[in-house]
Amino acid sequence: MALTQERKHELMSEYQRHETDTGSADLQVAMLTERINRLSGHLKANQKDHSSRRGLLKMIGARKRLLAYILKEDNDRYRALITRLGIRG
Repeated sequence: MALTQERKHELMSEYQRHETDTGSADLQVAMLTERINRLSGHLKANQKDHSSRRGLLKMIGARKRLLAYILKEDNDRYRALITRLGIRG
């Protein structure tokens, strides 16, 4: 369920804010979203996997806090990011 190195590099090249960016909030949200989507698929097939469900909820909480930070810093950047990621309905 972990992200492969190739997928991480794809996400980095797509969501980097500058050339050497490896940990901006935008990039962290993109990585968390990818992991959340993969784990959600796993939990659809394995409904009794409660420890993975707890990990999913922790990741959702971390993403929510990062998105709140981005919203506080720059509203336009927040709107663009959630649109690109296809989150928040």
